[in-house]
Amino acid sequence: MSKAIRQVDGYIRKTKDWQDELNELRRILLDSPLTEELKWRVPCYTFEGKNVAFIGRFKESCALSFVKGVLLKDPKHILIQQTEQSQSVRIIRFTSRQEIIKAEPTLKAYIEEAVDLEKAGAKVKLKTISQYKLPEELEAKFKEMPALKTAFTALTPGRQRAYMLYIAGAKQAKTREARVEKHVKRILSGKGIDD
Repeated sequence: MSKAIRQVDGYIRKTKDWQDELNELRRILLDSPLTEELKWRVPCYTFEGKNVAFIGRFKESCALSFVKGVLLKDPKHILIQQTEQSQSVRIIRFTSRQEIIKAEPTLKAYIEEAVDLEKAGAKVKLKTISQYKLPEELEAKFKEMPALKTAFTALTPGRQRAYMLYIAGAKQAKTREARVEKHVKRILSGKGIDD
């Protein structure tokens, strides 16, 4: 059984709509070999220093997220891909404490499987940067400014991916062009979108 930490007490206390649900998820997680921590301002549950699961709140629900959820067998078909771009994380959403109580045996089995995956050193095979389509607007800017392409390829794959997804996420070409222009200096200086 893991030890509760006061930072997570504070996180849950500040939650207006999902306190009971988050406390229920927390109780289940604390009854596992995972260690409770607070990372990125949300409750995180780790095994031997590796992130395994998170709990969190959304406007319409709360969730239990598995970092390597894509590797879980999911016999109950309850794991969902939160966003189209999420390669590894899978979540289970809840809108009531009763749902969590009813799902407790399943959740414990999924947590146990997630810990077993961590013990085995399982890795998620992520897409390489070359598997993403380069936005046309960024490609055009590379032709106009070869130094930008050089700086872009020198960025880490994660930073490249973040720029590509951000630029490509705009529906209109004009907006994509504006996003490229806005970040030219950051790319040239070797910075990521959020640095």
